[in-house]
Amino acid sequence: MPLRHGRRVYRLAGLRPPAWYEVKISYPASIPSSFSIRLVSDPDAVEDQGSKNRRLLNTEKIIFKAESTKPVYVLVMVEPEGVVAKPNVKERELALFNIVSDELLLGIPHFPWWVGIAAVVCIVLASLAPYFLPLQKLLNYEATKPSNIDAAKVS
Repeated sequence: MPLRHGRRVYRLAGLRPPAWYEVKISYPASIPSSFSIRLVSDPDAVEDQGSKNRRLLNTEKIIFKAESTKPVYVLVMVEPEGVVAKPNVKERELALFNIVSDELLLGIPHFPWWVGIAAVVCIVLASLAPYFLPLQKLLNYEATKPSNIDAAKVS
């Protein structure tokens, strides 16, 4: 997609109707650009409106519910922003990006749930470890074991 005044409509495929989804743009920071995304119902009749989506750290995301089996379209618009960091380097003409669509469970994407479950399992294992590992016996054994330095002082 061209970096200057670039706009294109993409169809989101594989959505399940009763689920909530989060759509966001992922792009390299080496290309200084500003993306905006918007859900549209008709890909042929797209008027130019400002984006009212959530912006955080120069990224945008949309949360929506797939209510029917009709297709969902996302309008992606891009404009150049900032300057190229390297001197004597020509500004890129094309914008590289990925559209990321995640299904939500209780408002949180699926992958962070697995990370949270793994963290809880680690905390539980760490709290149960002292009951199964003889930590106290190991500490007492090291304290009663005579060292070579002590033996040299006695003789």
